[in-house]
Amino acid sequence: MVRTITSSSSHLLFSASLCSNSRLCPLHLRRYQPRTSARSGAARLRAVSSAETQTAKSKIRGKEKEKEQYFQVQNLTTWLLRQEQSGQIDAELTIVLSSISLACKQIASLLQRSSITNLTGAHGTINVQGEDQKKLDVISNELFCSCLRSSGRTGIIASEEEDIPVAVEETYSGNYIVVFDPIDGSANIDTALTTGSIFGIYGPDKQCLVDLDDDTMLDQAAERCVVSVCQPGSNLLAAGYCLYSSAIVFTLSIGKGVFAFTLDPTYGEFVLTHENIQIPKTGKIYSFNEGNYDLWDDKLKNYLDHLRQPGADGKPYSGRYIGCLVGEIHRTLLRGGIYGNPNNKKSKNGNLRLLYECAPMSYLVEQAGGKATDGRQGILEITPTEVHQRTPIFIGSPEEVDKLQKYLA
Repeated sequence: MVRTITSSSSHLLFSASLCSNSRLCPLHLRRYQPRTSARSGAARLRAVSSAETQTAKSKIRGKEKEKEQYFQVQNLTTWLLRQEQSGQIDAELTIVLSSISLACKQIASLLQRSSITNLTGAHGTINVQGEDQKKLDVISNELFCSCLRSSGRTGIIASEEEDIPVAVEETYSGNYIVVFDPIDGSANIDTALTTGSIFGIYGPDKQCLVDLDDDTMLDQAAERCVVSVCQPGSNLLAAGYCLYSSAIVFTLSIGKGVFAFTLDPTYGEFVLTHENIQIPKTGKIYSFNEGNYDLWDDKLKNYLDHLRQPGADGKPYSGRYIGCLVGEIHRTLLRGGIYGNPNNKKSKNGNLRLLYECAPMSYLVEQAGGKATDGRQGILEITPTEVHQRTPIFIGSPEEVDKLQKYLA
């Protein structure tokens, strides 16, 4: 028996034979396959259409997010206020850090116009370390002191350019101790090379008001000021530097990582450009003043000789030396490697000052995951006995500092 099946939808005629076992013949099976295939194809079309829609929506959201991020510029002031709101710092420290950033902007402006305004060259005076002061050394020191005094939150100031710590009479609250080097690498000014400012902030102390003129010897009150300033770097509440180069970069740590802000000259604001900097664990750059090579210890010479030998990749380390601690540390934070300013036969204690150069920089580098040592102990562990005390320093990527210490052991 043969039955004719008419498809009302397609008006096609199909023949099927009913077998004794009630199975459909192959012809009838072929009639059902296209219908099943059509359904699955439609489902696939719907799935593809849905996926494409989601992709399109994601692209739109991504573009909107990029546009939103482009306009969401976070400046230093906003960042500091957010740290204050989250309880990381108090209002007084926020004001002190803001006043330091203002001093850095003013110094940056002076440096950019130094040749035009005749601010290059020597000032004609010598500081307490016996170094010839540049004109901008003196001016920058006054700018720092002025901004810190006007903040009303600074109790004691210790600077490379001041013989002894200076007590601030205009203090209303806070009483923070601020130590700084107003112009690091001032020998680079006349040739328009990299310079910088370094600062560290210690906790509040009892107000120490001492009236000292040039002819006054340190009395007991002044000695107490010196003692309160001479703290180990581990006591630092905040530290940072400002790099004056092709860009003006204000780098800061308040004990919760390292953040860098670049000055936007269009608006005159420091803008967050490097968030939570992490120093590379190793690096292929070393920075030592190799002009002193013959004055160094034999162990250190062996270390330098090792760095000059080709490594596993067939290349030796690259030697870089800027002559400015700020520039050296800034590069090392971003690229890794090691910087060293060791003692030698002529400088038994090295050339850099512990309180306002080595300690703040070591604080920053360790906050970024690096290490700093004088060859025997960590820089942050050393308690200075003098304001202008010097120390050897080796600082940089943790694995590079560890390698050095094996040679010095």
